[in-house]
Amino acid sequence: MTSGDAPVPSASALRLVLAAERLFARHGIDGVSLRQIAAEAGSSNNSAVHYHFGTKHGLIAAIFRHRLPQIISERRLLAARCDPDDLRSRFEAHFLPVLTMAEATDNHYVSFIEQIQRMDLASVPDLLDLPADGLRSNEEFRRDLHRLLAHLDESLRPLRINEGQALCMHAAADRERAVASSVEVMPFEVFANSLFDAMAGFLAAPASAATIRRLRDAGAVGAARLRLL
Repeated sequence: MTSGDAPVPSASALRLVLAAERLFARHGIDGVSLRQIAAEAGSSNNSAVHYHFGTKHGLIAAIFRHRLPQIISERRLLAARCDPDDLRSRFEAHFLPVLTMAEATDNHYVSFIEQIQRMDLASVPDLLDLPADGLRSNEEFRRDLHRLLAHLDESLRPLRINEGQALCMHAAADRERAVASSVEVMPFEVFANSLFDAMAGFLAAPASAATIRRLRDAGAVGAARLRLL
C-alpha cells in the first residue's frame, strides 16, 4: 500500500476511488469486493482496481489522498483564525471541514470513515499508513485537546478525546446520509453550532469520583484508534 501524497493518476482511477468510497460507506469495507467496485465505476475490467491500486488497502489509501488535502487546507485556515485557548473554537476548526463535506449530496467520505472506525484496526495496521499531512493534522488536534483538558485526569483524556471524535463523526455521518437521501434536515448552521456546543460540554465535563476510581481500577486507557480523520 502506498501512502504518498501523489494525486489520483487518471480519470478511470478517480472513478474507482469514488465508486469505492460510495460502496464502502454503504456496505462496509469487508462487504465490498474489488469486482463490485470495478462494476460500480463502469469498468468492464475486473482487474481495474488491482491495476491502479494493487490491493483494497491501496484503494483505501487513494480515497484518503483524494479527500484529505481539501480537509487539511480548510483546517489550517480555520485553526489560524480560532482562539487556540478556547476548546469549542479549536474543536470547530478541526471538524467544521468534515461537517461541510458531509453536506454534499455526491459525497460519502464521512460514512466511509465511520465504516473504517468500526474495523479492528489492530488486525490491519497498514490502514493507518496515511498521508503525513493527515496524521500531522490529527496529532496536532489531539495535542491541543490534551492541553485544553488539563483539568481532567491524564489517564482519562485519551478516552474522552476518542469518544468525542467518534461521536462527532457519527453525527456527521448521520447527517451525510440524510442529505444524500433528501431527508428534511435542520439548517446546517443550527446543526453545526449545536453539535460543537454539545461536544465542548462533553469533552470538558468534570469526571466524577466514581469514574476516576473505576478508571484507575481498569488500568491505562488503550491506544487511540481514531487517527484518520
